[in-house]
Amino acid sequence: MPNVVVIGTQWGDEGKGKVVDILASRADLIVRFQGGNNAGHTLVVDGEQTICHLIPSGILHKDKKCLIGNGVVVDPQVLLEEIRTLTEKGFSITSERLFLSEKAHLIMPYHKALDMAREAAKGKGKLGTTGRGIGPCYEDKVGRRGIRAVDLLDPKALEEKIRINLEEKNFLLSRFFGADILEFQPIYDSYLLMAEKIVPFISNVSLEIDEAIRKGEKVLFEGAQGTHLDIDHGTYPFVTSSNPVSGAVCAGAGVGPDKLHHIMGIVKAYTTRVGAGPFPTELLDETGDYLQERGAEFGATTGRRRRCGWLDLVMLKDSILYNGLTSICVTKLDVLTGLDRIRICVAYNINGKRIDHMPADIRSLAQCEPVYEELPGWNEDISNAGDMDQLPGRTRDYLERIEEITGVPLSIVSVGPQREQTIELMDPFK
Repeated sequence: MPNVVVIGTQWGDEGKGKVVDILASRADLIVRFQGGNNAGHTLVVDGEQTICHLIPSGILHKDKKCLIGNGVVVDPQVLLEEIRTLTEKGFSITSERLFLSEKAHLIMPYHKALDMAREAAKGKGKLGTTGRGIGPCYEDKVGRRGIRAVDLLDPKALEEKIRINLEEKNFLLSRFFGADILEFQPIYDSYLLMAEKIVPFISNVSLEIDEAIRKGEKVLFEGAQGTHLDIDHGTYPFVTSSNPVSGAVCAGAGVGPDKLHHIMGIVKAYTTRVGAGPFPTELLDETGDYLQERGAEFGATTGRRRRCGWLDLVMLKDSILYNGLTSICVTKLDVLTGLDRIRICVAYNINGKRIDHMPADIRSLAQCEPVYEELPGWNEDISNAGDMDQLPGRTRDYLERIEEITGVPLSIVSVGPQREQTIELMDPFK
């Protein structure tokens, strides 16, 4: 059976949650492979909104197994709060449905303290971090001093690792940043208490996935953020601390590349970005305000207003290159309704030279001027369209132009936040 990877192709917030929610109905396992609770997937089911930060959004489907891979950094407090919230909404969250990789690294209080202290120290040079300790946790992972979920099974090992880390972190907090130090005992005691509730979910996620694939079951892999927040391929340093690209599935879930069959790239019909960093197609005018207000563009995790701009096919083509996309899903197409003219960025101009890729240097990217193609807009309500024939001709022209320029076929078109407001052109599992 084919296994499907869902990838964000922009700066995150592309609407991956809804797409994963739809595809999860056909999958047996839904696996999150990277990132932390600095991301949020917003789902609207029967008019009720649910936001998942760590647990894969497939959890809203009964009898589906949801797995948090080793590539995810997990704040135990956030995970338990998410389990509690979902349980209160009537969803069954048991150790038979939810699995946490024993190799997943844990976010500690000192990670969050360092995150906030560093961001405060940067002043005007802030990166726009969410302050949730994601970056510092990944630093400890790479520095081989991290604390993993498996350490919750061994109180003595947990104690030793917290003490060693606190010695270094408190030195940085107090001597370098002038911030308050953290005490060992409250941290240790709180993690022991949380361990009692989390330990039943800890598992060898890679084995769970392998066994499912051997049985012929379908696996859906979901990431957080988007390709251009990738630590290697994004607009560095205004990026996240992990790899949201498709290749990271192998490392972040513990599967071989031969197990990835369909790579679906999620593309918002326009472009948004949260926080700082260059944004070539950003609209600082009434059109940008229109997109922001009509699209309700606020971060699901931070609540921050998202910057809005025209669809950038330069960055999308780079995403196709990095991810090897099989198909494209266009989301929030309905937000463009009511605009007289719609622009698509097809290239950049920099110092009189036309380029069709994103420069690695952010100073150069900030100097890039978008080269636009302009298409006529539409005023018809498309939110109830069930197939492509029900879309206005100008709307179809817009979608067809995206396919023509990228060379990648459309698989899904989303025309509203509800599950049923979706046009499916192909089933990636077939």
